[in-house]
Amino acid sequence: MPAGPEFVRPPRAHQGPIHLAAPDATWARQYAEVAARIREALGSFAVVVEHVGSTSVPGLATKPFIDVRLLVADPSDEAAYVPGLEAAGFLLHVREPDWHQHRFFRAHDPEVQVHVFAVGSAEAQRMLLFRDRLRANPDDRKLYEETKRQLAARSWARIQDYADAKSDVVEEIIARAGGGAPGY
Repeated sequence: MPAGPEFVRPPRAHQGPIHLAAPDATWARQYAEVAARIREALGSFAVVVEHVGSTSVPGLATKPFIDVRLLVADPSDEAAYVPGLEAAGFLLHVREPDWHQHRFFRAHDPEVQVHVFAVGSAEAQRMLLFRDRLRANPDDRKLYEETKRQLAARSWARIQDYADAKSDVVEEIIARAGGGAPGY
């Protein structure tokens, strides 16, 4: 049986509804600055750095967190990238070696979430399918935002619980985009 996530730092405490911010044109600039920090910290070890998540979809209300998809040759080779990312202010919070070799980093000011996967990761590809479908399809973008608003109004003990509650609609949208097996 696969092991669950290893929390390097405890999950952020949360009690209550989720704050969704109105779309903000500065998110693209914030992402560009974050991406430059990552590239400077890692050099060529950062094979792909891309803006994903809801802040990468123009016109979509969301939690104001910049999500980054970082692809590296081997996420298990943490010595090659964790020190550089942490020196640049991105702290390792979670490692999930049994789930696509995923590593999760956070930074603040702005709020940033970095998702590290291996080059060729099916889950990393699904992230792009989802983002691109939301960018291109107003009906799916509207469905997703309505779902987010309904769920955000509830009280949540953990932000991850809110994220997990969106899984059905995320999978529905990925399926319409031609995505593969569920990963959420």
